[in-house]
Amino acid sequence: MGRLVPAVTRAFDILELFLDGDGTLSAPDIVRRLGLPRTTVHELVTTLAARSYLVPVPGQPGRYRLGVRPYQLGSRYAEQLDLAAEGREVARTVAETCDETVHVALLEDTDVIYIAKVDSTHAVRMVSAAGRRLPAHCTAVGKMLLASLPAQELAARVPDGAELAAMTPDSLTDPAQLREALAEIRRRGVAVERRESNPDVSCVAAPVRDRTGRVVAALSISVPTIRWSEERRTELEALAVRGAAELSGRLGHREAA
Repeated sequence: MGRLVPAVTRAFDILELFLDGDGTLSAPDIVRRLGLPRTTVHELVTTLAARSYLVPVPGQPGRYRLGVRPYQLGSRYAEQLDLAAEGREVARTVAETCDETVHVALLEDTDVIYIAKVDSTHAVRMVSAAGRRLPAHCTAVGKMLLASLPAQELAARVPDGAELAAMTPDSLTDPAQLREALAEIRRRGVAVERRESNPDVSCVAAPVRDRTGRVVAALSISVPTIRWSEERRTELEALAVRGAAELSGRLGHREAA
């Protein structure tokens, strides 16, 4: 592996400063925050501005903001993203950590579609497949995605008189009870499903966000009942949240500072 080039590293350090605050900085601001020599900062800022990575702020002499070039690079990156492929990579890492089955799923109308799956190595594990559809209200990923919908959209998809199919005796079939469960999921930021889609399996799920902050998918960890406990649930919730955050980061999402 080659050595890092100090000038390039410093240029990126400068660009990343613009991700915080109001998005504008002056050369003295950069000197103060990075502890670099004034001459070095002036040369780097001049170079970045010449390449359209930075532009002067109109009406604020000496201050800069990000130029069009970072936007063009970010847009190109977004175009090349493959949610299923990125989801499989993150799911594999999560599965290696907990040795349970991990899914990534999308919401389509009132169903979830699994787009990525990595199996547990245990002999006893959840049997499923990428591409499978299930009623959203019966799954942890589905409830996580339903809970992320605006109220008006949720009401349109699951009206008061909706008939919700049961997959097991524990499935939620009353829209009012489902809405109560979704409110709790929104409060906690994580969903739990106990034997609602499979009588022998429980799951936890966390939301996956794109660069705009919109929830576009959910990541879940599925556990056979014989390995489920409240202590295990707490561990897996934390792991699902970390995995979903990792996938969100790959999609361009940044957590608020």
